[in-house]
Amino acid sequence: MFRDLVSDVFFDLDHTLWDFERNSALTFTEIFKDSNINLSLSDFLEVYIPINLSYWKLYREERITKNQLRYERLKLSFDTLSYPISDSLIHKLSEAYILRLSSHNNLLPNTVEILEYLRPKYKLHIITNGFEEIQNKKMRNANIMDYFDQIINSEMAGVKKPNPIIFELALEKAQVLPNKAIMIGDSLEADIIGARAVGLHTLHLNAHNEPDHQHGKIIFDLREIKNYL
Repeated sequence: MFRDLVSDVFFDLDHTLWDFERNSALTFTEIFKDSNINLSLSDFLEVYIPINLSYWKLYREERITKNQLRYERLKLSFDTLSYPISDSLIHKLSEAYILRLSSHNNLLPNTVEILEYLRPKYKLHIITNGFEEIQNKKMRNANIMDYFDQIINSEMAGVKKPNPIIFELALEKAQVLPNKAIMIGDSLEADIIGARAVGLHTLHLNAHNEPDHQHGKIIFDLREIKNYL
């Protein structure tokens, strides 16, 4: 469908290529053990995952700072579970989580297969709201850094997706017009609606079981990209 229209493919990273939930769970397993947190990981993640998503939405909307994001998502999770923990230990866990998260390298199913398929045909790029140092480490450790020409992050752009400025910067760096580019990501708001507002084509990787929508094509597995590109 998009094969003859586009020359450049922009990907989101977390939840789209890099298996955030699996790598995050492994990180929490390690840091809970190190800090003697006596709490079921499954109980914690059941609470933490939706809280983390909601705090990232606040961060995208410039309503909280990076430090607030990192501290408050943990604080609220422990409070919700009525688990007694000191502020100092929350700060320690927050730092340890950021340091260790990027050391894990699990990718979503079929990531390498689809990157190998696309690379001979298109220029590939990343647009991420994640933090530059961490995102680059994730890609290096997962051995996918070399697939991408331009890697655009929110710290570089000064704004976060869905702000049009980050997409415009990405197009400028890739030297491509929006109608010749496609954005593939898991966030309907940040990746899909944000990219479409600037004129990019889109494919929504529905990784969070969101309801059907009219904001472009939806896929559920990266391998389905072959049906469009």
